[in-house]
Amino acid sequence: MNEIKQLRWRCRRGSLELDLILLSYLDHRYLTADQAEQRAFQQLLGLEDVVLMRYLMADEQVVDQSLLAVINHLQGFNL
Repeated sequence: MNEIKQLRWRCRRGSLELDLILLSYLDHRYLTADQAEQRAFQQLLGLEDVVLMRYLMADEQVVDQSLLAVINHLQGFNL
């Protein structure tokens, strides 16, 4: 479970909204997701906040299609 602690730390971002969305995914979806989706989430955590927020707000199309499923799940979390 050390991996979850590291991911939880990486979910802490510059805005409360991103924190809540990312942590909700981590708490409710990550452990049941397949390995490809888990890798995509980890990759997504490497994106800059501005880019991630544009993806989540659908202001910009996702360039890396492997991230699309995770973005769709994240967009479904209500705050």
